[in-house]
Amino acid sequence: MKHIENPDIILIGSGIMSSNLGTLLKRLDPTLTIQLYEVTDGLAQESSDGWNNAGTGHAGICELSYTPKREADGSVNVSKVIEIFEQFEHSKQFWSYAVGSGMVERPSEFINPLQHISFVHGQEQVDFLKARYEGMVAHPFFSSMEYTTDRDKIATWAPLLLEGRGDVPIAATKMDAGTDVNFGAISRKLLQWLGQQDGCGIASAHKVVGLKKKNGRWEVEARDLKTNEVCTNHAKFVFVGAGGGSLGLLQKSGIPEAKGLGGFPIGGQWLICDSPEIVAKHEAKVYGQALDAAPTMAVPHLDTRMLDGKKTLLFGPFAAWTTKFLHKKGSITDLPFSIRPDNLTTLINIGISNLELVRYLIQQGLQSMADRMKVLHVFYPAAQAKDWRLIDAGIRVQAIKKTDGLAGIVHYGTEVITDADHSISALLGASPGASVSVNIILEVIKKCFPHLLATQEGHARMKEMIPTYDEDIKLLANARRFQEVNQRAEELLGLRRA
Repeated sequence: MKHIENPDIILIGSGIMSSNLGTLLKRLDPTLTIQLYEVTDGLAQESSDGWNNAGTGHAGICELSYTPKREADGSVNVSKVIEIFEQFEHSKQFWSYAVGSGMVERPSEFINPLQHISFVHGQEQVDFLKARYEGMVAHPFFSSMEYTTDRDKIATWAPLLLEGRGDVPIAATKMDAGTDVNFGAISRKLLQWLGQQDGCGIASAHKVVGLKKKNGRWEVEARDLKTNEVCTNHAKFVFVGAGGGSLGLLQKSGIPEAKGLGGFPIGGQWLICDSPEIVAKHEAKVYGQALDAAPTMAVPHLDTRMLDGKKTLLFGPFAAWTTKFLHKKGSITDLPFSIRPDNLTTLINIGISNLELVRYLIQQGLQSMADRMKVLHVFYPAAQAKDWRLIDAGIRVQAIKKTDGLAGIVHYGTEVITDADHSISALLGASPGASVSVNIILEVIKKCFPHLLATQEGHARMKEMIPTYDEDIKLLANARRFQEVNQRAEELLGLRRA
C-alpha cells in the first residue's frame, strides 16, 4: 500500500470506472498525483467483479432490451444499439492500447471472443427479431450478423437451446464478433500499473467516512479498516466510482446536485451449472426478451463466462429485493440511512409509481428452485435442477431523482453527477455502464479536465489511446475507418478469429 499526501486527484472505489479514469489521466498528464481508496481488502471486488456482472461486453449485438419494440411500419429502431456499439469500441481501443503499450499483459485473462446470440420463440417475437436483424445488418457495425429460423442451424450455434424443445416457431441472430469481459480483471491490471507510477498510491481496506469542500479543496477522511485509524487527505478533484456506495458519499459532499437524489437497490442471483458435460456444449451468450416488469439488468441470458481461469456456464440474473447498497461491504441499513428530508418525497413517489417493479423484486426473491428452473427451461428445455445451484451476485443501485417536474423516476442506465465547478464527479447507475465505461470517463475528462485535451500534445495523446476519440464512426462514410481501427484493436486483444 502506498499513500500520497494532498494529491491532485482522489479516486474512491477501485472498479472499472476509477481504473479507466486514473490510467487515462495519468497517461494524458504524467505529472498528475493520484490517490485511490478502496473499502474492500482487494480491488474491484464489488460490481466490477466477474461473478457480479454479465461480462457481456455490451455492444448492442444481442441485448433485445435496447430495441424493445417495433415501429408502426413494422421496422425496429436500431439507433440505440449503434450508439452502444460505438461506445464499446472506445473501451476496446483503450484496453488494446494498454496491451500494446505494455501497461497490461495477457489480455485473455480479461477479454475473450464469444458469439453473441439473440433467441426468441413464438411467431410474434420471430417477426420482431427478423425486423431487428434487417435494421442492424444494414449498418457496417453489424454486417456479419446472421439470422435464421432453421432449427438445425440454431442447434449448431447453441445446442442446448434445442434439447427437449417442442414444435414452436423460433429464431435467432448471431455475431461471432461478441466478447466476454471480466471487468474486475482489467480493473486490477490497470490499477497495478497505476500504483507503480510516480505520485500514485492505492490503499485498500480504507473506507471514506468524510467528504467535504474546505478552502477550495476536497477534504477526504478515510478509515483504515485494519487499524481503525482515520487519515485526512486533500485534493483538487474527487471521483466517486464506488458503485452502490456513491450515493452516500454524494450526500456527504453536500453539493447542490446531490439534493433530492435517492437510491433503489436491486440484488442479483445466478444459477451456475456444475456439469462439465453441459458447460462444454455451450459456447455463447444467449439473450432473450425481458420478463414482465424486469429492470434492464435482469434480462435473462444463458451465459458462457471465463472466470478464475475456468469456463463457466451461468443463467440469470434473477433480481431480488434488498436494502443493501453493496454486495460485500453493504449493510441492511444502507437504504434507510440514505433517506433524507430532501429525497423522502421522491422515494415515496417512486415506490407508489413503481409498485409493479416492487412486486416483481419481492416475487423474484421468494422464488423456489423449481420457479427458477421454469425460466431456465425457456432457454434450455432439458435442464435439470441437479445440475445447477444458486449464488448471489452483485447489487445495482438505480439513481432516483426528480426529472422535468415528475415526482421521481428510476433511471436504468449510467449517470454521472458533477458539481458546478467540476471539482467532483460521481457515478450512479448500472448496465451497460461497465462496457461503455471508457466512453463515460471520456465525458468526465472533457467536462472536468478540458485543459488536458485543449493542447495539440494532449489531443495527440488521447488519439493515441483512443484513435476514434473525436470521430463519428457511426457514419456510413467512416465504415473503412472503423474496420481499420477495430482490426488493430482486436489483434492486440487476441480477439481475431482464425
